[in-house]
Amino acid sequence: MTQSEMEKLMSMNLDEKIQHSKKIIKEALEKYGEENVAVAWTGGKDSTTMVWLFREACKEMGVPMPKCMFIDEGYVFEEIWDIVNQLKEEWTLDVKIAKNTDVSDKAKNVGDMIKIGSLNARNRAEIEKLQFQEDAFPFEPESYVGNHLMKTVAMNAFLEDNGVKALATAIRWDEQEARVEEDYFSPREVPPHMRVQPILHFKERDIWNFIFKFKVPFCVLYREGYRSLGAKGSTVKMSDIPAWEQDLENTYERAGRGQGKEEIMGKLRDLGYM
Repeated sequence: MTQSEMEKLMSMNLDEKIQHSKKIIKEALEKYGEENVAVAWTGGKDSTTMVWLFREACKEMGVPMPKCMFIDEGYVFEEIWDIVNQLKEEWTLDVKIAKNTDVSDKAKNVGDMIKIGSLNARNRAEIEKLQFQEDAFPFEPESYVGNHLMKTVAMNAFLEDNGVKALATAIRWDEQEARVEEDYFSPREVPPHMRVQPILHFKERDIWNFIFKFKVPFCVLYREGYRSLGAKGSTVKMSDIPAWEQDLENTYERAGRGQGKEEIMGKLRDLGYM
């Protein structure tokens, strides 16, 4: 997609953006079938917006809502669990947990060292891909090794185990520079599936305008000043005012996230991360 095409899509008004997202969602459902689609849901503002759009598109098509995949990376905010459990009931969602228990079971606390030799063959092979030279690593879900094992590997195992042909994710073009080159339909090889990204053209301000227009419930941490939510131990708030009242246009949305991860986002995405 050209820069001018992206700019045109991002300049649409909110109603136009909603309709375009629904168009992408319906195309995915028609092509792959709702039983072969999974919706990646983190409990954050963007993925909750995408889940809402999926529900509406499914209602319009008269088809069931696909299953939702929630990745438990081992250090999830309690407030995230609260909104996930709340909307799971209110929206009647089929939420399935993806978790790399081979790794998490070997650490009682975040920061505990995990010996690579204690892991199963798949996790050892995945660590080799990272060219990690040590014989142990700390259990930190958003470190280079931790992110890959607890998120990407957990996600890929979920896709394989559930026969997922298309995974919908809530990334946006304006959110992170490593995501600028993404398209609405992006094929992945490991494992083979289509990555569907229906809200690429939304801006951060659009998300909040959408949430308040349609009264979409959201995690209370945004009201406390958080703008982007990652693992509990590596996410901080950069302000005490609600996220939507901050200077969204002139400050970095993910400044409160672990910046080590932000710096290697390109590498993580090459390995299959969202």
